[in-house]
Amino acid sequence: MFFDRPDSGERAVLVHLNLASEAEREDPREFEELVLSAGGDPVAYVMGQRDAPHPRTFVGSGKLQEIIDEVELHDAEIVMFNHALSPSQERNLEQALHCRVIDRTGLILDIFAQRARTHEGKLQVELAQLQHMSTRLVRGWTHLERQKGGIGLRGPGETQLETDRRLLRVRIKSITARLDKVHRQRDQGRRSRRRTETPTVSLVGYTNAGKSTLFNRLTQSTVYAADQLFATLDPTLRRLELENVGPIVLADTVGFIAHLPHKLVEAFKATLEETLQADLLLHVIDAAAAEREANIHQVQDVLAEIGADGIPQLQVYNKLDLLERPARIDRNAEGKPERVWLSAVTGEGCELLLQAISELVGQDMVSEELKLEPDQGRLRAALYRMGAVEAEDYGDDGVAHLSVRLPRADWNRLMKKGPEPLF
Repeated sequence: MFFDRPDSGERAVLVHLNLASEAEREDPREFEELVLSAGGDPVAYVMGQRDAPHPRTFVGSGKLQEIIDEVELHDAEIVMFNHALSPSQERNLEQALHCRVIDRTGLILDIFAQRARTHEGKLQVELAQLQHMSTRLVRGWTHLERQKGGIGLRGPGETQLETDRRLLRVRIKSITARLDKVHRQRDQGRRSRRRTETPTVSLVGYTNAGKSTLFNRLTQSTVYAADQLFATLDPTLRRLELENVGPIVLADTVGFIAHLPHKLVEAFKATLEETLQADLLLHVIDAAAAEREANIHQVQDVLAEIGADGIPQLQVYNKLDLLERPARIDRNAEGKPERVWLSAVTGEGCELLLQAISELVGQDMVSEELKLEPDQGRLRAALYRMGAVEAEDYGDDGVAHLSVRLPRADWNRLMKKGPEPLF
């Protein structure tokens, strides 16, 4: 940090207000889960109701005194608000409470900083933190003198605050450039997959819906999975073989949350582009969550914000073991899979999910019977290289009878250009 702040600790007092001015209110239970995920120990929960936030301290004088009493009673060292606070409100609250104050955005940033494991993830978190911090520098230098005239008091031409702002801008510019390089590298990998016609299926969903557990179940991987919010930050890609389709790439991505701070959406652009470039989205849903429908709408809002709302989706209702219901596939009027009910923990219904993915991803495949003359061995070898040959038989006249299955794009090029020029 660029300034001294009160030492933070584990004991936390949580604050949540129901504001009449809020169109969509935050969930106090989810906020407590966030605090626990960050390693905090909630010792008190102060709740109240106001028409609108107080401009200086967000809460009124009576509620502020109640928070002060709870801080002193429990010897709390941090107060967390389930709302977005302005820099001046944070500064005024810290002066009144004599302990550190953090808002919802700062808490989520702290969780992201703990979870980031790869170099890219750490860069993304640092960028979001610096952008958030840049508006809060002023409180750190209120104890210092400003520039003055006079002998021995003339400075280098800028205050310490201006120096830190300049250093922040330089660091933000440097991280942005490095993330742009990561973006280009990821885009190169996606172009390579597109050239080989390898479909990409991306797991999306509300945080703690079970995406990483399902990812590990399907790919036999050991990606970190835990019953906590934002257990996964860094995208993980694995190759998966599907019957009648061939290889696909399965991507595990960061979970979404209600009112995800816009700075985080911007910072994680490179990660979220794995979602944006997918051929199919598996929207993983906690089927046992009481706020299931609200979580679905929040995920759809984030997908719309990043421009991925037009990508085909398959809803995956996970944690079926908590509901004691049988696994099944729900289909629409056309017979296409819409929802799959399963349990990633027990594995029940996972074979139904693979079947549904095969139907949706493989729907643009072409199955044909070909007759190849003996002089068309070059085409036969190319079809084998593509993995398109499902069966082969020879007649007495030496003609090869091939059952092939391949992407429609490859088939169209074959029909347009002819087999020999194509291969």
